[in-house]
Amino acid sequence: MKKELNKKSDEVTVIVEVTLKGKIEDVKKYIRDEQCPLFFNLNDDGIKRFEWFLNESDKTGTLIEIFENSNVWEELGNKILGSPINIRFMELFDVEKLTVLGDINESFKSKIQAMNPVIKSYVGGLR
Repeated sequence: MKKELNKKSDEVTVIVEVTLKGKIEDVKKYIRDEQCPLFFNLNDDGIKRFEWFLNESDKTGTLIEIFENSNVWEELGNKILGSPINIRFMELFDVEKLTVLGDINESFKSKIQAMNPVIKSYVGGLR
């Protein structure tokens, strides 16, 4: 794959930092048996990455999501917000920080404003 310098893409990366409220085994079961299969079965090629990382000793976690573009994230968000899978998420985790890397639609910015997101636009790099 050829590297390119300072080539902006439409990808949106979402990093969700959480504190675990539930028992570690309940959290792992939810991630592996409910949340990941749901995203996998959406068969949406616009979801490029959906991965969880946990630190069991301090009961924290990081979810990394990468979407093809803002529209893919917004469509998914509209499906998930208020759904049983999202309600369960809120029972198991406290969201400490939501970071959005990339440009997102103004309409979706207003929908997620209650989560106090940190939104950052691309400046430069390599791919």
